[in-house]
Amino acid sequence: MPKNPFRPFEPNRDFTSLLGDYSGNAVNGLGEDAIRRPSMVWWTPDMDTAEFGDAQKWFYQQEQPDEEMLELRTARHKMVAEPLPEVAAKKAERTAVEWTQALVRFVQAGDCEMTGVTRLRPEWVFDHEHTELPTVIMLGVQHIYEELEHVPDTRGGKDVTRQYLRAAAVSKKVAAWIREQGWQADAVTGPMTGKILMIPPALECGFGELGKHGSLINPEFGSAFRLGAVLTDAPFATTPKREFGIDDFCSRCRVCENACPPFAISPEKQTVRGVEKWYVDFDRCIPFFAETSGCAICIAVCPWSRPGVGLNLVEKLARRAKRKAEDSS
Repeated sequence: MPKNPFRPFEPNRDFTSLLGDYSGNAVNGLGEDAIRRPSMVWWTPDMDTAEFGDAQKWFYQQEQPDEEMLELRTARHKMVAEPLPEVAAKKAERTAVEWTQALVRFVQAGDCEMTGVTRLRPEWVFDHEHTELPTVIMLGVQHIYEELEHVPDTRGGKDVTRQYLRAAAVSKKVAAWIREQGWQADAVTGPMTGKILMIPPALECGFGELGKHGSLINPEFGSAFRLGAVLTDAPFATTPKREFGIDDFCSRCRVCENACPPFAISPEKQTVRGVEKWYVDFDRCIPFFAETSGCAICIAVCPWSRPGVGLNLVEKLARRAKRKAEDSS
């Protein structure tokens, strides 16, 4: 195992003093057996009123972004603030399958690299938000791996911001298109907290499986992608959930565990709001995350994220599963 250049890590006392007794693990529902709606834990749009707002301000003040990063952030803020068109009076009529097939054009145009659709579940809506729109369109934008691999340096952070900008742009573009067809649509953009969690619907609509590092993994992009979403009442057909053996792979792989400077990634699944899943310890993660303006080491080192690796791993896992089935028959 290579030496971790970021260990030992000692959290900055100025930052931790601003957190006080605040525990993101408690807010996230770590150890809770009952399913409930999520609460906002970080990325608050209103830092003046949130319990952790001063700590989030410190996060922004810690970094000294260069001109390119400032331009990327300004462009993202402008995109998020861009108003959507009014809903057209006349509704376009398509079959559910035709609606979903129409999303392919956004991939073909290079607006995003992946789309999917699922029905919204109440437990995905933040407890301070409300929506009556029943369907979630998920949109994935791929990182430039050669840039991402430089995290937590600013060069890698720029690509994180760049892809959040793309995710916001395609979310707004899809929402505008649906509204122009006469149907309701709201864009959900990151990283600031929006109306819904984005990873659970992405899992349900076929974007991949949850990795040990708490992020999505799929064969096409590994973990090197970001999410946008659109809530709508247009009658899209749902896309199927996909599994590739990634969950089992993660149970035996320790790459992200060993790479995580503050030891925030657990080797075992944990119960969070009634669901047993991989979970990253927020209270350990957030000091290093704040000091490095976003970290992202775990998704960059994930074996699946390296270009061309994921599809080969899927074939290997499929052959292993086939041999195992034959041996047991």
